[in-house]
Amino acid sequence: MTSESVVLVENLHKKYGHFTAVDGVSFDIRRGETFALLGPNGAGKSSTIEILEGYRDRTGGSVSVLGVDPQKGNLDWKAKLGIVLQSTGESGNVTVREQLTHFAGFYPNPRSVDEVIAAVGLEEKQKTLIRKLSGGQRRRVDVALGVIGRPELLFLDEPTTGFDPEARRQFWDLIRSLKAEGTSILLTTHYLDEAAQLSDRAGVIAGGRMVALGGIDEIGGADARVPVVRWLENGIQREERTTTPGALVARLGEPDGLEVIRPSLEDIYLGLVGEVSTGSTQRVSTGSTQRVSTGSTQRVSTGSTNDVDATADEGAAL
Repeated sequence: MTSESVVLVENLHKKYGHFTAVDGVSFDIRRGETFALLGPNGAGKSSTIEILEGYRDRTGGSVSVLGVDPQKGNLDWKAKLGIVLQSTGESGNVTVREQLTHFAGFYPNPRSVDEVIAAVGLEEKQKTLIRKLSGGQRRRVDVALGVIGRPELLFLDEPTTGFDPEARRQFWDLIRSLKAEGTSILLTTHYLDEAAQLSDRAGVIAGGRMVALGGIDEIGGADARVPVVRWLENGIQREERTTTPGALVARLGEPDGLEVIRPSLEDIYLGLVGEVSTGSTQRVSTGSTQRVSTGSTQRVSTGSTNDVDATADEGAAL
């Protein structure tokens, strides 16, 4: 991983009519890193990613992806991207090898079909019709199609939804191997353990704003990572946050129900998102912690860029 940015987003805005879906989002993705973009449904993730991929125009701000404004990206630029959508419409009536061979012909410098089939672990299924594959195997085909063109930047949208635990672990190994080859990856996932396992850095979007940004082990700031000690005292649960849990435990002795909880990424994420959903404050973490006032959250979903009337319930697709 280098300090060179393959994605640079500054003060990004996206509006649908009078409603703001993305409100001043800024972040970068460095060459060779895996960056997780996290947030609840309706937060603005999909709009942000579609802008980066060149599928949707922005309302304001600046965006550079591989040195190009996505609104002006040509075919040469698009050939450097790999996109794995949450669901795909690939034909099920061709074999894995036939599909990959067909897609490889779209790119100027594709990977070897044999190499990609091996990388995704489908050697034994390469002559099988895609419609006869299991869900996990079809997802591997999705990834294979995303990397066949030798992309510099790979977009992964909810890549392991529906996977069993073993398939998820195998998929993680695949993503790690792609990263080891130098591929930059933008990951969106609702599995926070997946983000913690695969990502170097993460950003959390809520209410259209970036509420936290930083290293995967730093996001949320130091305060959010202070351990919690819980115990029972006369049948009543007590708890105390402390940076020295060992000293507190030693002082308490051996009370009933003693446990030391170190906040996970999921705990921190839920805390950040909860602050926004209650309309209190947003916390932006980039090594230090800043708090800024927020107003109410308005969200909108639309299948086009036309002005629409919307209610808060229409935000699920953003």
